[in-house]
Amino acid sequence: MKRTMPRDTDTLLKRATYASTATALVLIGVKLAAWFMTGSLSVMASLVDSLMDGAASLINLLAVRYSLKSPDEDHQFGHGKAEALAGLGQACFIAGSAIFLLMHGAERLKHPQPLQAINLGLWVMVFAIGATLILLAFQGYVIKRTNSSAIRADALHYKTDLLTNTATIVALFFAGSGYPLLDPLGALAIACYILYSAWQIGQEAMRILMDRELPEETRQRICDIALAHGTVLGIHDLRTRQSGQTMHIQLHLDLDQELPLSEAHRVAKEVENAILAAFPLADLIIHQDPRNPSRYQRSPQCLNLPETPPG
Repeated sequence: MKRTMPRDTDTLLKRATYASTATALVLIGVKLAAWFMTGSLSVMASLVDSLMDGAASLINLLAVRYSLKSPDEDHQFGHGKAEALAGLGQACFIAGSAIFLLMHGAERLKHPQPLQAINLGLWVMVFAIGATLILLAFQGYVIKRTNSSAIRADALHYKTDLLTNTATIVALFFAGSGYPLLDPLGALAIACYILYSAWQIGQEAMRILMDRELPEETRQRICDIALAHGTVLGIHDLRTRQSGQTMHIQLHLDLDQELPLSEAHRVAKEVENAILAAFPLADLIIHQDPRNPSRYQRSPQCLNLPETPPG
C-alpha cells in the first residue's frame, strides 16, 4: 500500500528549489561585480562556487518537479530517483568548480597580483553569508518536513558556502593587511573543501541509486512495530530502499497456520496501518506465511533473517 504525497509537501519542495535558484542568481550578480572591482582570487573562488550553485539549483528545480510526478505506466514505482540523479549531477558540477579553482590558485601563487576595493569585497561577502543563512534556515525546515535527498544535497553545498565566504573574508582582510599570498592560499583551501563536499553529495546519491538499505535504526523500528502486534509470531525477509520521497518496504509476517484467511488478512492490515502511521509516505508490501506456533522460535531481532519453511 502506498499513500500519496500531501499537497503541502509538494509545495514545500517546489518553494525550496525556487528559493535556492533565486538566491544563487542574486549571489552570482553581487560576487561578479565584486570580483571585477577587487581582482581577488578568493572572491573569484566564491563566485565560481555560486555559479556551480546556480547550475546545481537549476538541475535540482527540474529534477524535483519531475520526481513529484505520479507513477505512470512506464514508471510504476514513481520518478523519485530523479532526486538522486540531481544530487549526482550537483556533485559533478561542484567537483569541476573545485578543480578549476585549484588550477587558478596555483597560477596566482606563481604570479601574485595586487587587490583593489577590498572593503567592497568584504561587504559583498557579508551580504552573501546573510543571504545563505536565510536560505539554509528555510531548507532545514523543508528537509525536516520532507526528508528530500535533493534538498539535502542542495543544502550541503550551501553550507559549504558559509565556510567559503568566511574564508574569503579572512583572505581579503589579510591580503589588505600586507599578506597578498593569503588570497590564492585561501582560494586553494576553499577548492579542497568544495571537492570534499562534492564527494559527500555524490556518495549519498549513489547510495540511493544503488538501492541501499535504509539505516539500521529505521529497519529495526519497522521490525519493532510489526512484532508489537500480539498475533504476529515473527518477521523475516525485510527489504527497504528510498526513492525520492517514497520509502519502499517489503516484509513477511509469520502467523499461526490455523488462523482463518480473513483473520490473517486483518492482522496484516493492522500491522500495515501501524507501520504507515510511523512512515506516512511508505510504499508497503506485506506477505503472510503460515507457521506452527508450538515449533516456532522467535529471533531476538528480525533484520536480514532468511525465510524458513512452514511447520
